[in-house]
Amino acid sequence: MTRGSPVVDFLVARARWVLAVVIATVLLGGTWGLGVVDELSLGGYSDPDSESAKVDALVESRFGRDVADIAVVYTPTDGRTVDEIADTVGASLAGIDAGVLARDPVTYWTVPDAFASGLRSSNGNSALAVLTLTGDEDKRVKSYQDLREELTIDGVTVQFGGFSAVVDAYNEQARADLVRAETITFPILLVLLLIVFGGLVAAGTPLVIGGLSVLASLAVLRAVNSVSEVSVFATNIASLVGLGMAVDYSLFVITRFREELRNGRGTADAVRRTMSTAGRTVAFSALLLICGFVGMLIFPQAMIRSLGFGGMAAVAVAAVISLTALPAALVLLGPRIDSLSWRKGAIDRGEARAQKFWGTVADRVMRRPILVAGAIIGVLAVLSAPISGVALGDLDHTGLPPDSPARIATQKLITDFTLANSGVTVVVESVTDAPPSPAAVAEVTDAIGRADGVAAAFPSGTADNLTVVDAIMTSADRTPAALATVDAIRSIPAPAGTTLRVGGTTAQSEDGIDAIYSTIPWMLAIMVLATFTMTTLAFRSIVLSLKAIAMAMVSLAATFGVLTWIFHDGHGSGPIGVTAGPLQSTMSILVMAVVFGLSTDYEIFLLSRIVEAHDNGATTADAVRIGAARTGRIVTAAALLLISVTAFFSLSELSMMRLVGIGIIVGLVIDATIVRMMLVPALVTLMGNANWWLHPTPKRSTETRQGGAGQDGAGVHEVPGTPAPADY
Repeated sequence: MTRGSPVVDFLVARARWVLAVVIATVLLGGTWGLGVVDELSLGGYSDPDSESAKVDALVESRFGRDVADIAVVYTPTDGRTVDEIADTVGASLAGIDAGVLARDPVTYWTVPDAFASGLRSSNGNSALAVLTLTGDEDKRVKSYQDLREELTIDGVTVQFGGFSAVVDAYNEQARADLVRAETITFPILLVLLLIVFGGLVAAGTPLVIGGLSVLASLAVLRAVNSVSEVSVFATNIASLVGLGMAVDYSLFVITRFREELRNGRGTADAVRRTMSTAGRTVAFSALLLICGFVGMLIFPQAMIRSLGFGGMAAVAVAAVISLTALPAALVLLGPRIDSLSWRKGAIDRGEARAQKFWGTVADRVMRRPILVAGAIIGVLAVLSAPISGVALGDLDHTGLPPDSPARIATQKLITDFTLANSGVTVVVESVTDAPPSPAAVAEVTDAIGRADGVAAAFPSGTADNLTVVDAIMTSADRTPAALATVDAIRSIPAPAGTTLRVGGTTAQSEDGIDAIYSTIPWMLAIMVLATFTMTTLAFRSIVLSLKAIAMAMVSLAATFGVLTWIFHDGHGSGPIGVTAGPLQSTMSILVMAVVFGLSTDYEIFLLSRIVEAHDNGATTADAVRIGAARTGRIVTAAALLLISVTAFFSLSELSMMRLVGIGIIVGLVIDATIVRMMLVPALVTLMGNANWWLHPTPKRSTETRQGGAGQDGAGVHEVPGTPAPADY
């Protein structure tokens, strides 16, 4: 009888109890977690430590908040002119709760005549009201949701634009996309799993594990939300990653369990052997993926951190449930895991064909490793080339569906209203306790007024040792022209005895992107260091660890090259329904974490079998052949299943979610095919004995010298205290 660890022995002995406890815990926790959707943040896009955020907070503390949040466009439809609806609009705005507004609304009907033309459309048919709300970003978006219903007027078309309206539209669309994606994904996955496993019971089990994982991740997110701000988008990421990884992990575990049963082991022994091999691989895989998401936690934006939390929660619960409820279920099912099979014996024939195919591929690669490696590196270099011109951008209305009311209204603001922007706030601060001199303020105001893209500049208040100068731009907020205007204002030299700081919506957008650019290297350093440490401890081979990281970086570069070519340069952007422009920064960070994590993940699956075969006495060439033959089918199937999950999320109406979906799909296709199954074997062959530097001397095995790895997987490489990757 095979003996497992005390934990596994307990799980086998108490399978019914373990399964019942896990399911009950997940259902109770998930029921509690369902309430998280109403509690999650709708904001979190700005860097609270940036200059612009501090300027806006300072101005708000001294003068009250003055950055516009909502632009309301009024267009009469009952024959009245915009001037004739003044009283109706005024009465509607007067009904707003005073606690919601930071200051009185600025409208076409109430501003001085010199500014009124800027708040009336170019054709004269529409007029504008600008609202400034109280509270943080999350509260302002939620306040907008209430105002949207309150400000409806009979006989007048009322449209809402501006950042709060755009953010709310993103959040609502994300929720709708999540429901649609999950509804479509489960039946598609069931069909694919039926093809992979050839039986309904084996195919349905991963979906149950996936559903439990998605439910459990909501409970984790609600717990995290009690101590840190979590974005509503974290639920989409938790669902995508949780479902995908739970299905993949179940695939590894069930495949190994069925293999052990076919090798003649009893149910209990098969589960023990499965957990000591595939179970350890799953645990190690989860740790590596979590390392990928850890790098997201150092960004200043709460939105990015919350996506990291969502990814970590999803991977963790998928692994825990796959290592508890799934093996417990396998103990109870035993050979019945093959029940309701519609193609008896086909799975064995398919596995034999797959091993022969991937073994043949490995043989051909190893015959010409230099040619294969050179060709693949050349292809990947070509795919990576567009990345040199990549630029990251902030959330804007162009990422919404073309028929989105918020997108239509915001575009109308840009094209029809010359002064419809929140402008730029400049704080002129004296280095003494006295206010800045009138001459210094006048000098700054004149310089701002002469800057490209500024329609007007004027002092708006003085308090203590500072004066605020407001600038109205000729371009809409967050557009390239507006960003250029902010740069021009920031280049203005401060008069003697003063300092200048810039705030406002566009400045916050620019500062947020700058913070992302400066943090990305640290994120990558954390991911690389964590991956190197864990893989070196597991394989005790510095060369293999460095190669795993290098392959992940190669896949990442090629993925972003393709994304830049499509989303930034606009090649093929039309057919997939996106507007060409900078890659949305938040989701680009997420793609980096996921693609890097999955790349190292699949590399571990391959290298674990190569290392195991080498430890059993195989030569490097034999070890590569064994590893490729044994992992080819399962890695390809795992990638296909995860692509299927991601594909339906990529059908989102939001460009940023399509960026995530297409990015992960491209990364998986590149990594699971040409990189993992061709480039890696070629490089391992070329490095020869250098692969095993610092690695323990392998024992000799007659069976492996003859080309087999051994069905019992004896000699699995383990490091005390470290979850060793193993034969799955």
